[in-house]
Amino acid sequence: MFLPIKNLLDGLDVTTIPLSRKRELHQLSDYINYSLQHHNKTQLTFICTHNSRRSHLCQIWGQIAARYYQIGDIHCYSGGTEATAVYSKIIKTLKRQGLEITKRKPKENPKYYIEYSEVMPPLKAFSKIFDDEANPSQQFGAIMTCDHASENCPIVPGAEKRISITYLDPKISDGTPEQKAVYEERSLQIATEMKYVFSQVTPNKLQSD
Repeated sequence: MFLPIKNLLDGLDVTTIPLSRKRELHQLSDYINYSLQHHNKTQLTFICTHNSRRSHLCQIWGQIAARYYQIGDIHCYSGGTEATAVYSKIIKTLKRQGLEITKRKPKENPKYYIEYSEVMPPLKAFSKIFDDEANPSQQFGAIMTCDHASENCPIVPGAEKRISITYLDPKISDGTPEQKAVYEERSLQIATEMKYVFSQVTPNKLQSD
């Protein structure tokens, strides 16, 4: 794992997460443990309306947190109820936090290749609906990361577990002087909570970077 990413995760304090929030997060760690036990792998699809901000942060930090704890056979995905594009400020925020990101065409909905480790393949980020062919169609957990998607997508076909873990939309800060700080805060909040989730998982151990 890239040293800046490891250092960032080392410094995230999971004790700041309120107990009530930890109870919500335990739904996810419990499902991961169940899936590893019964399927020998875990597939997680994080879902938000536009698949442009929060769901990507969850996908990326979830995958990184699994690697941080050397937990194998974890596969994180994301999707929306509609496809748009990954918002540019998400990419800029992740770059500032130590990820190496390459942009590929097309212009309207570019694909980003996100590297966090010297040995792991890059993560692919682009906006898509949750049942896109790039995502699993069965034996996966669906994690709703925004209230709108949670309310408007009560059933996710193929999902064996549906979990609601929602986040405030950093979009509310767009065009304001606080935008950079809000995106940084939301990214770090999600990173901290994914770190906590995977700290509660009984791992299938990988070799260290």
